[in-house]
Amino acid sequence: MTYAHPRDSLARMSITVTTWSLEQVSPAELRPAAEPSSEVRIVRAEVPSPEFSRFLYTHVGGDVRWTDRLALSEEQWRTAVSAPGVETWVAYENGTPAGYAELEASGEGTVEIVYFGLLPAFRGRGIGGHLLSYATARAWDWAERRPGWAPTKRVWLHTCSKDGEHAMDNYLRRGFTLFETRVEEEPEVTVPALWPAAAE
Repeated sequence: MTYAHPRDSLARMSITVTTWSLEQVSPAELRPAAEPSSEVRIVRAEVPSPEFSRFLYTHVGGDVRWTDRLALSEEQWRTAVSAPGVETWVAYENGTPAGYAELEASGEGTVEIVYFGLLPAFRGRGIGGHLLSYATARAWDWAERRPGWAPTKRVWLHTCSKDGEHAMDNYLRRGFTLFETRVEEEPEVTVPALWPAAAE
């Protein structure tokens, strides 16, 4: 009988993840994408809804292993999406949610695009570039829309090697510039099946 060395087990339980952080430091750096040919509307979800936010998070991030919010309670979700510096912008194609961007302002002139992505069925059709362009523009005009906030001086985001293959290209095409790269070992996490019956 062959026994696995403990270090081998640890190696299988972790993955190497590269994280890239990108930024814009002027609204002039934004290079908008062309609008998609289909009917796409982007609307701010102005009524905080932990249920809707969790739906977007799990179905946009499920296949790329977004896990950081999965353990949050309903009240913790509500707190996260109700914070004064948070906005959720949702793209709809012909009335159906296609993807979203969650923005978070620091109050010091920095806005982070904390979450961004599309549901799998809507990828590869030009919606992502349009949504990112729109969300970035909303980050830049934050203070114009939200009196009392400092004017935006910087918009930033991060992506990693677990994200979709076109994510980095979209960010670079929209005018974001890489400013930091980190390589870390992360625990391998099993993401719950979105459709449990299909996993049986």
